[in-house]
Amino acid sequence: MNQKLAAQRHELILRAVRTHGTVRLPDLVELLGVSAVTVRRDVTALADRGLVVRVHGGITMPRHAEPFPRGPQSVVGPAPTHPLVGMVAPSVEYYWPAVIQGAQAAVAAAGGRLVLRASSYDAIEDRRRVCELLDRGVQTLLVAPSTTGRAGVELLRWLGAQSVPVVLVERLPPPALPTIALDAAVTDHEIGAGLAVRHLATLGHSRIGLVTSRQSPHSDAIRAGWTTAVSSLELPFNGVPALDVPPYGSPQWTRAVDQVIDECLNASVHAVLVHADREAIGLLERTRERGVRVPEDLAVVSYDDEVAAASDPPLTAVRPQKHRLGALAAQLALARLADPLDRPVHRVVLWPTLTVRESCGNELNTSRGLG
Repeated sequence: MNQKLAAQRHELILRAVRTHGTVRLPDLVELLGVSAVTVRRDVTALADRGLVVRVHGGITMPRHAEPFPRGPQSVVGPAPTHPLVGMVAPSVEYYWPAVIQGAQAAVAAAGGRLVLRASSYDAIEDRRRVCELLDRGVQTLLVAPSTTGRAGVELLRWLGAQSVPVVLVERLPPPALPTIALDAAVTDHEIGAGLAVRHLATLGHSRIGLVTSRQSPHSDAIRAGWTTAVSSLELPFNGVPALDVPPYGSPQWTRAVDQVIDECLNASVHAVLVHADREAIGLLERTRERGVRVPEDLAVVSYDDEVAAASDPPLTAVRPQKHRLGALAAQLALARLADPLDRPVHRVVLWPTLTVRESCGNELNTSRGLG
């Protein structure tokens, strides 16, 4: 019975939107004779299916030619000569500085200014920082929001209802929001992991382990890329370590890295992909202390290439194109600002690159001192 009533309410909502174009939520409460909570739940269900678009205080019909809902005071015209672009990054350390610099360079080249806020991988904090930038008067936004769990989904819904264009950076909407009209610029971390696996395979390695950073939002994609590549190359999984480790330098680090080394040696695994650089460098330090030679006994590929070249030996590394990614995200935002009506939603994916250094050797060493 409840499902039938919900379906009837949805049909009444859609009929009202088709008739009036835009409908305020209080009007829907009066029309349906239900609570505001019920109306919000119905509107969310319809918006997630792409049948309506949420705007401030109400809903409107989705328009294929206008993927970003504009506020009632918006006037379509040329992009501002000196655009003010807001950016919310989850960190200003490790990985993100290059992304921020790329965005800043692209905005400056367009005669604009980038205004930055740092968040902390938290949906509530992300929303607070976005509100600060909207109060600051930014005309478009670059955001790397938390997308996990219910809070992440609600944050993305809220971002999609803003009256200024929003571009996601290194984030894609989850399957729960298949039609949310947000541009995005992302790195294909699955491809990056596959590049590493294939490089090690060409050197003769058939058992290739994986170490991922427990705190990174990219770990799931890297693990998926490793799994796909190992499977497609018909390499074995049985007994091959695939471990999540705590951050390098944490109290649990030494025990975790010893487990990695022990499992590799016990399973005759002589190659491993490690995310990220600091964990890979920490692994090299510990192998040296334990008398395990790199690359002779264990070939190592790092993921991120922030400081991999400075390790001893220098690490072969997968490098996401972070500066280019930031510049591309800013260009998407500026293009959306210039053409808010006719421009389709863009989801642009950059491939990482692989830089070969000394930590893998030139070929599989058939004479090993350990394992």
